[in-house]
Amino acid sequence: MSANDMAGRDSLGKAIYAISHITGHFVLRSGAVSDRYFDKYRFEADPGLLDEIGAALAALLPQDTEVLAGLELGGVPLAVAASRHCGLPVAFVRKKAKEYGTRRLAEGADLSGRKVVVVEDVVTSGGQVVASSQDLRSEGAVLLGAVCVIDREAGGPEALAQIGVPLSSLFRMSELTAAAGG
Repeated sequence: MSANDMAGRDSLGKAIYAISHITGHFVLRSGAVSDRYFDKYRFEADPGLLDEIGAALAALLPQDTEVLAGLELGGVPLAVAASRHCGLPVAFVRKKAKEYGTRRLAEGADLSGRKVVVVEDVVTSGGQVVASSQDLRSEGAVLLGAVCVIDREAGGPEALAQIGVPLSSLFRMSELTAAAGG
């Protein structure tokens, strides 16, 4: 990685930390309790920052990726932002298939037989990404891996590795904290 790339990565990490890091008492999706939280909606709601994150996520994708699968809710804007930089189609993945209309788990791009990368915002234990990955496989997707903005370093990569889905993150939580001097 060049010095310019490192500076850009550090700048992006500091911006994500500054806009989304909050402290207090938080119960995470995994059930764990934390005094630090990254409110992903804050970085997803900032159009300039979202665009920078999309470009960085696009750079993490395996070269043979055919479709991005954005997980409900936070993974959807990230997948769309990354799509703008790599030109790949996007599927919008629900936590469960809707019970009306098309009754589909994933809308948008067709996934069957295609090489797919799952896009998520923050991964803690990996529970939702694991469940969604298994659902996508049952829909015929060929999963190449998953990408996220922040790995909270609480077992997510290991849980995904158990089902053969490698996770690439823009940042680990400890990197964001260190970059911000916290």
